[in-house]
Amino acid sequence: MKLFLTVFFLILITVPAHSQNSVEKVLSRYNSGEVPYISAEGLKQKIQDENVLILDAWEWEEFEVSHIKNAEFLSEDFLDGMLKTVPEDNKIVVYCSIGVRSERAGKKLQKAGFRKVWNLYGGIFEWKNTGFPVFNSEGKRTEKVHVYSEDWEDFLTLGEKIY
Repeated sequence: MKLFLTVFFLILITVPAHSQNSVEKVLSRYNSGEVPYISAEGLKQKIQDENVLILDAWEWEEFEVSHIKNAEFLSEDFLDGMLKTVPEDNKIVVYCSIGVRSERAGKKLQKAGFRKVWNLYGGIFEWKNTGFPVFNSEGKRTEKVHVYSEDWEDFLTLGEKIY
């Protein structure tokens, strides 16, 4: 029994955590928190209750694999056009894999004058891990999620990992 407990303890401390705590550590390391977070559940509710612009701050290849329904790909061209046509009091949620790149995008939007900007906590990985659907470039529901690299794959616990 003592050997079993020792082995079990060693497994617990050596296997990487796939929890919110791990996402929290990464976000606290790389993000300033200047762009407030919104949870996956909070975004789901906001989509149902309000008009919100969802911006995907991934790379184009990632966006093509999957994205949140009705999300717009945040390219430089889209941003330039948005600055001219979207009211500054529009509600905007930005996301990426887990929330690092999207904070940078959110800061740019804030500097451009947008006042209601949120960063999706845990990004599309947390959205998918919560069980919410993602859609491919053809608008069809998919289980595939681009995980960016092997360094980030552990944060996606539900869905098919694509590289």
